[in-house]
Amino acid sequence: MRHLLCLLVCAALLSGCASKPKDPSGIWINQAAIDAAVKGGHLREALLAYGPNLEWSLNSARQQAVFSNGFELADGALSAQANGEWQVSFYGENHETLKPEGDQLLQLASPTWPEQRFMRPKTPLASGAPTGSNFEYSLYEAYLGGTWKIRSGPGEGGLVLFHADGKLEGLPGAERYALCLAGDCAAMSGDYDSLWLQLGKEGNEWVFVRDGDQLQIFAALNRAQPDEMPDLHPGELRWLLERD
Repeated sequence: MRHLLCLLVCAALLSGCASKPKDPSGIWINQAAIDAAVKGGHLREALLAYGPNLEWSLNSARQQAVFSNGFELADGALSAQANGEWQVSFYGENHETLKPEGDQLLQLASPTWPEQRFMRPKTPLASGAPTGSNFEYSLYEAYLGGTWKIRSGPGEGGLVLFHADGKLEGLPGAERYALCLAGDCAAMSGDYDSLWLQLGKEGNEWVFVRDGDQLQIFAALNRAQPDEMPDLHPGELRWLLERD
């Protein structure tokens, strides 16, 4: 009888341990979207196919969950569920379900979003970095990393470096850049990928096409009327870059 009692107690303890959800606290990024963009070239097409959420920042101790879609942030309340999953509750009755799976974080399909998968960033930024910045850093590093040579355009023959923190070297007239991920810039450029090039406090939108190790940067031609939202299309080719 004593032996049976011990077995029952052990079984109960094991059952309780098995149902305790794995703590997902920390940063998770949509690596699948990055990989698809690097492979296919078309940035926003990859983000739409594997997103739209790009990064989760989770803190189970504070019951906090924040996600970024590249344009806006949303805060939710994080709570553990008995089945090993985690629920994120937003204002109103909107809920999302997260589930740690090995080295991935699975966001289950919901009426709002499709299923999405996230991974820890390979090069995590310092603690306290704004939500979304880890995804951007990883994307910039993978998508535009390396040394590019100007094959045509101002500065022809020179070398260009797109740093993962948004700094830009070697492209005449620009010292910083930002890729358009979502929001107003995406609405303005429609089916085209766009980026922001800035020198000092001045900057402009540009349309670009990345095909493997070749990058074309076009002036953004606005076809909209003055009272309409800008409708950007590729204009004159300004630079043709090729990655060494």
